[in-house]
Amino acid sequence: MTESGPLALSPAMSDALARWLETEAATRDRSDHTITAYRGDLLAFLSFLGGYLGEAATPKSLASLTQSEMRAFAASERARGFGARSLARRQSAIRSFLRWISDREGFDLSAALSARSPKYARSLPRPLTPEQARGALDIVSTGHDTPWVSARDVAVMTLLWGCGLRISEALKLNGSDWPFREALTITGKGGRQRQVPVLPVARDAVAQYLQLCPWPLVADEALFRGVRGGRLDSGLISAALRKARAALGLPPTATPHALRHSFATHLLAAGGDLRTIQELLGHASLSTTQVYTGVDDAQLMSVYRAAHPRS
Repeated sequence: MTESGPLALSPAMSDALARWLETEAATRDRSDHTITAYRGDLLAFLSFLGGYLGEAATPKSLASLTQSEMRAFAASERARGFGARSLARRQSAIRSFLRWISDREGFDLSAALSARSPKYARSLPRPLTPEQARGALDIVSTGHDTPWVSARDVAVMTLLWGCGLRISEALKLNGSDWPFREALTITGKGGRQRQVPVLPVARDAVAQYLQLCPWPLVADEALFRGVRGGRLDSGLISAALRKARAALGLPPTATPHALRHSFATHLLAAGGDLRTIQELLGHASLSTTQVYTGVDDAQLMSVYRAAHPRS
């Protein structure tokens, strides 16, 4: 579905969409992946409106949107095979755009915005156990023919597991961030900054990598380098963990992001409180962090069912 198809956007709508995406990227620190997804969400919605209303959607035509059009779009997406979770995510992007454009154009879209999103059961994160995480790091430490590359991969993964960083956050670190102090200042989603304590094991892993790395440490250049000296690509960390996953027989959910999940889950199991974990992870809402209590409860019930004499 493209803007040049039979239901092409009007120039005014195309301009509005581009401006909204620019605003999301600039003020909310959305990733390129998220902006691409948002663009697809809005093109799907606006193209649907063009067919439903019989003419290309314009900013002014959106002023008359009601729950009826929103429900019709949801029904159309379900008919195309969209599940509740995917549809809820798509509708969230659409609502953000509609709120933005209603403020910009000065009309009231409360009727359309009152349409409910589909309910769905949030899937629980799937962290690694401490033993699985240690085993994966052990394999990664010897997983590459070039020792400094192995040390680099271990250092990145140790930051994910030991500090709860997103992989994008770890790979944004520059030479000026080293040497690590007691805590790192991390800028996460939405431009939110947080202080993340650095464990000695993480500091030692990065120090070992830097000792072996053939590239000089430069203040305004990447801390973690690719073999050609550029900023490390996250896909290489995923590939290293994928090899370790295969060697250990771990499920496909054992990804770099699962190491961040592991940080939160292991901290909660050790007695950490949700508010502190929320701050360490950089979650905007406590409800996002609360999903980890479900992981802890699920693990507890698994142990109970396996061990209880009446099971």
